[in-house]
Amino acid sequence: QVQLVESGGNSVQAGGSLRLSCLASGLTYGDYNMGWFRQAPGKEREGIAAIRLNGGNTIYADSMKERFTLFRARDNSKIMLYLQMNTLQLEDSAMYYCAAGPFRPAGGSLLLPGAYPYWGQGTQVTVSS
Repeated sequence: QVQLVESGGNSVQAGGSLRLSCLASGLTYGDYNMGWFRQAPGKEREGIAAIRLNGGNTIYADSMKERFTLFRARDNSKIMLYLQMNTLQLEDSAMYYCAAGPFRPAGGSLLLPGAYPYWGQGTQVTVSS
């Protein structure tokens, strides 16, 4: 059973930094993709960054790659996915989600929510001036 638990969300002033964490379990066997998404009130969920766990490159949404960095760690049967966010802006305020899904060779963009059947509960980031 796949479980994703995000943490690290907080209130921060504009220009500050935050690191979000996602603890993933149940992904020991098979080839998976994982990604970070966010959703602000009244807006669609948007992809930030994604990675194929079995040796793929990290991809970023064009508007995110200058300030956001995805990286990961593995400890036995658990996977940690991180999102380092720098120079935060007011428009970065949103609920941030971690997602996972099986790798598919012709699976399309990893920055689309439809690529992921598994989601965490989200962690709130609020940026104030």
